[in-house]
Amino acid sequence: MYNIKLLNKISTVGLNEFDESYNYSEDIKDEDAILVRSASLHEYDFGENLKAIARAGAGVNNIPIDKCSENGIVVFNTPGANANAVKEAVLASILLSARDYIAANAWVNKLSGDDVPKQIEAGKKQFAGSEIAGKTLGVIGLGAIGARIANDAYRLGMKV
Repeated sequence: MYNIKLLNKISTVGLNEFDESYNYSEDIKDEDAILVRSASLHEYDFGENLKAIARAGAGVNNIPIDKCSENGIVVFNTPGANANAVKEAVLASILLSARDYIAANAWVNKLSGDDVPKQIEAGKKQFAGSEIAGKTLGVIGLGAIGARIANDAYRLGMKV
């Protein structure tokens, strides 16, 4: 039985990949491995049984690599695992900012009275915005995330 300490909330999609030979929990003591997202391990006291640290994400800046190397602890990450979610967040930001939907939503929620349709018709021009098709998007780095952003922005008619 391998004991895996979870230092953050980890998606059950990933955890369901473990079979019965793995025991995982946030409360595990004397762990064989650590699964972490964003918690800092720089001040963490590594036990003698610790063999590996897996970072559920791209970077390892929250893990003391030198200390792990000195203690023979293998560190690995999962670049690209959340690339689609990040791409969607970036594209949503582009779309939201093109027409300022956030401000428009706040404005609409403040409307009241019997003449709301007239208020909407009179005030909607302030949120006209622009289309993203034909606009230019610069992407620095075409890794797992950048490539997805560039491809989908291109499909939406942007110049990339």
